[in-house]
Amino acid sequence: MATMKLEKITALPDGPRRRHYDDSCAAAHALDLVGERWALLVMRELFWGPKRFSALRASLPGISANVLTQRLEGLEAAGILIRRKLPPPSGAQVYELTEWGYESEPIFQALGRWAARSPSHDPTLPFSAASLLLSLRTMLDPQRAGGLDARIGFALGAESFVAHLANGEIDIEPGPTEGADVVFAGPPPMIAAAIYGGQDLGALEAEGCLAVGGDRRLAERFVSLFPLPPKAVLPG
Repeated sequence: MATMKLEKITALPDGPRRRHYDDSCAAAHALDLVGERWALLVMRELFWGPKRFSALRASLPGISANVLTQRLEGLEAAGILIRRKLPPPSGAQVYELTEWGYESEPIFQALGRWAARSPSHDPTLPFSAASLLLSLRTMLDPQRAGGLDARIGFALGAESFVAHLANGEIDIEPGPTEGADVVFAGPPPMIAAAIYGGQDLGALEAEGCLAVGGDRRLAERFVSLFPLPPKAVLPG
C-alpha cells in the first residue's frame, strides 16, 4: 500500500526561542503561536488600539519588562502584531494588532464565556480597561438589549471610550465621551462591580467609587444587559 509523505508547508517564523508541540493539529499550532504565558493577555490589551510598552506593562500587573519584551517579539515574529512609530511630534514606538491578530476576538470571547462558569474564578483580581470592554462584547445578551439604541461613554482613568449599542450588538471605539447618552467614570473594577456584581449604582457613587452622568434610567438598564452564565457543577 502506498503511503503519502506530507510535505512540511508551514513553520513558525524566526524569532525568540520557544517550545513547540510538534503536532500538525491547527489547535496545537495556535498554542505554538500564543500559548506562552502572558501572550494572550498582551493581545487582549491591544484590542482597542496601539499602545506603548509602558502602557502595556502598566495594564498587566505582575509581568516583568523582560517577559513583556519576549512576548512582544514572539507575537511580532508570528505576524500577530506589529510595532511602528507614531507620527511627529510624538514619534513614540507603539505596538498594535495586525488584521489577522484582530481576528482572534472570538477566541477570547469563547474562552471568557467558558471560564466565567468556573467556580474558582476570582472577580476581585486586577481588571484592566481592555478586560472590561472585551467582557461587554462577550457577555451582552441580545434579547435584553433588543430595541435599545444608545451611546455609552466610559471614562477609565487616562483612557476614554464610546460604545454604540444597537440591534443587539455593541461596538466600542476609543474617543471622547462628549455626547454620549450615559457616561460611566471610574476604575474598571468598579464598573464591573455594577455590571457583573450587582452592586447598586447609587451606593457606588455615594462611596466615591464611580460617577454616572446622563440618562439615569438608561444607566440602570445598561448594567442589567450582561448576565453571567451559571457556574459549572463540579463532580464530588
